[in-house]
Amino acid sequence: MKKTYAIDVDCANCAAKMEEAAAKTEGVSSAVISFMAQKMKVEFEEGADIEKTMKMVVKNCKKVEDDCEIYI
Repeated sequence: MKKTYAIDVDCANCAAKMEEAAAKTEGVSSAVISFMAQKMKVEFEEGADIEKTMKMVVKNCKKVEDDCEIYI
């Protein structure tokens, strides 16, 4: 399943770091961030708990960019 989330991130470099952190999260098969559009597209692995996985995505993204926001 794919879902799109609104984000708030200050720079393209930070967005790239967040994209990498999100993609490495368990339950995520891919993650793409568009800095210009301020959107994150996440594709979840089959059978993943989306709510739980997104909480981990937010936690992992905040490790690399603590002032980012992901609106879930």
